[in-house]
Amino acid sequence: MLKVDSLFKTYKNAKSPAIHDITFTVNNGEVFGLVGKNGAGKSTTIKCITGIHAFESGNITINTYNIKKNENKAKSLIGYVPDNHSVYECLTGLEYVNFMADIYNVSLVDRQKRIAKYSKLFNMEHALNKQISGYSHGMKQKICIMGALVHEPKLWILDEPFLGLDMQGMEVVKKSIIKYSKNKKHMVIFSSHNYDSVCELCDKVCVIDKGTVLEVLDMKQNGSRERLKKLML
Repeated sequence: MLKVDSLFKTYKNAKSPAIHDITFTVNNGEVFGLVGKNGAGKSTTIKCITGIHAFESGNITINTYNIKKNENKAKSLIGYVPDNHSVYECLTGLEYVNFMADIYNVSLVDRQKRIAKYSKLFNMEHALNKQISGYSHGMKQKICIMGALVHEPKLWILDEPFLGLDMQGMEVVKKSIIKYSKNKKHMVIFSSHNYDSVCELCDKVCVIDKGTVLEVLDMKQNGSRERLKKLML
């Protein structure tokens, strides 16, 4: 379970907080969406959860581990795919995924199985031994996802995962999100502007505007899609 409680974050020299009183819970086995306009606070919230950004007040707990008090343990449970799909472009795809596996102490046997599984799933088998600098945008995103999943994290976080992908790439990412969340020990969070994708994938959706939570919707309830559409306009 992920608990975000009364989260406040203010950037240096800013007159007002980027996010204030952000509160929500993600249960195991859920796909949780963060939606809102550009600058609403989605990426800031994600970067606080991952420990990239410090925050002034509030609490973030991942499977009982507080991100401030047990930083290393909490971070070890996260797999993060940033919106810019940043990777070490001087490495080959295989070198990059192995580097990520080393960081998370993934055994040789486990990493070989997972690299084989995900390279097949994302159609990256032909590209693993090629330098990342020569990859297309979509291929860079796929290798970034593979690096985030190689340790099979409890919490998989994706920031705007569908930007720049073709239809085939989007479908592969969607299917991987659904499949990953079916393991009741896993959670998935992603941010998006794509209404259809959010409705298709999410169990719950948190709508953020001007740094605060407007509403958390249970997408299984009647009328939730219509309500979401109004809030996203």
